Amino acid sequence: MTTSTRPQNPAGDPRSAAPVQGYAGVAAARATELSKVYGQGETQVVALDRITVDFRQAEFTAIMGPSGSGKSTLMHCMAGLDSISQGSARIGDTELTSLKDKKLTQLRRDRIGFIFQAFNLLPTLNALENITLPMDIAGTKPDRAWLDRVIQTVGLADRLKHRPNQLSGGQQQRVAVARALAAKPEIIFGDEPTGNLDSRSGAEVLGFLRNSVRELGQTVVMVTHDPVAAAYADRVVFLADGRIVDDLMGPTADSVLERMKSLDARVRTS
Repeated sequence: MTTSTRPQNPAGDPRSAAPVQGYAGVAAARATELSKVYGQGETQVVALDRITVDFRQAEFTAIMGPSGSGKSTLMHCMAGLDSISQGSARIGDTELTSLKDKKLTQLRRDRIGFIFQAFNLLPTLNALENITLPMDIAGTKPDRAWLDRVIQTVGLADRLKHRPNQLSGGQQQRVAVARALAAKPEIIFGDEPTGNLDSRSGAEVLGFLRNSVRELGQTVVMVTHDPVAAAYADRVVFLADGRIVDDLMGPTADSVLERMKSLDARVRTS
């Protein structure tokens, strides 16, 4: 195990913190010449066009691009939620296309965490029950020390007995973050995880994701359209027309916004 040090960032930047213990350069997930095609003939749509990209361990990556660029499709293919048409998608050393449905379901349950825009909490369960639900369904017991650490990291210790309707939107999404972290997944995928939140709640959740990478060594891949949200990441991958067209390390909101303006202009003139 080696020490990976964050890029130097201005004071107040969400990424400016102590070094994280991680696996420098090791891929938690990898796409190789990955394509996704919907339909056939005249109705055929190429959503992803031979994409090759690594998502490295103990790193926070944001995926951005204009509407219809393929960013959510890429995440869904990498997370085993959608099939791929050609190429390779791996979690660690496991090739997703080689797995049958049962094994793929098991991999998603045991090795991948998900955070969705709509929270997806069960209203009849309290916060703690929602956090441990995937493990309860799988018939496994949580690592209590890890679970306690996750709960402290997301700041939910005094809300565990509350049901979703007794929590704010930001608190509900914190429960969803804790649920994704609780089983010690190899990688967490977030699809616009702050899209339904106000700016303050969104900043809280992004801070918790940032902390999970820095303090827990988690790997996070997040689709977002928001340059401010992307600035919490270590790296931003930009898509346009189903292809990776840019890759930015140490992003700031301003640098991301400039890249997005450039991409939007390129799409309008193409």
